[in-house]
Amino acid sequence: MPEKQLRVEFLAMTPDALSLIYAAFRQCYHAGFVADMWPRLLSGEIDPQVQADFVSKTMESGHDSPIEHVSMTFAVEGISRACSHQIVRHRIASYSQQSQRYVAENDMDYILPPAIARIPEARERFESFMAEVQSAYSDLRDILVANGRKSKANEDARFVLPQAAETKIVLTMNCRSLHHFFHLRCCNRAQWEVRAMADAMLAICKDKLPAIFANGGARCEQLGYCPESPKFACGKYPTRDTLG
Repeated sequence: MPEKQLRVEFLAMTPDALSLIYAAFRQCYHAGFVADMWPRLLSGEIDPQVQADFVSKTMESGHDSPIEHVSMTFAVEGISRACSHQIVRHRIASYSQQSQRYVAENDMDYILPPAIARIPEARERFESFMAEVQSAYSDLRDILVANGRKSKANEDARFVLPQAAETKIVLTMNCRSLHHFFHLRCCNRAQWEVRAMADAMLAICKDKLPAIFANGGARCEQLGYCPESPKFACGKYPTRDTLG
């Protein structure tokens, strides 16, 4: 029953991502048909830096819907069920999560919150409870199997598993959804675990597609002020109410 650490891996991205986004943007302002431009984009005849500059400047105007044409896929492990419940609230995305019905938790990994880890007596109680949960789960599963549930034992025994139980997930979001995800989850007010995951994803996005994500992150980073009310602001930026 080991403590599990966060791991975020990049899996895939829409091919020719920058050129595809550039073509989508150009179609909005171009009298011709961008399909005729496409071979020139793929051949490099239109400099990728020219494409990147055009896309970045257009996005600065607030026009960002064309970036929906490109999606990115990540594999994540070492997050809790509490964290995954937050992630799947983001609507425009696709998720494939490890099933507790089909994967037995015979040696349950778990996520240990840093605030608990720093306090010896809190950590001891937490780890003791994780051991109790593991024992209860294993006992219930054995009892259910012995009473004819067999392959269905997991789906009933899992009811004792905690939110701390580690899970793995594959997620795909288009670039516009990713920006929205980062706006909310890179914020200092976001829960520590999902924020760590969002920060790791953002670093990957900035490396893979800098023209789109160079300025990604919490909303305040783009606005220069905190969009929250003073009651909820973290203090990093002034709120809109205090700008004068």
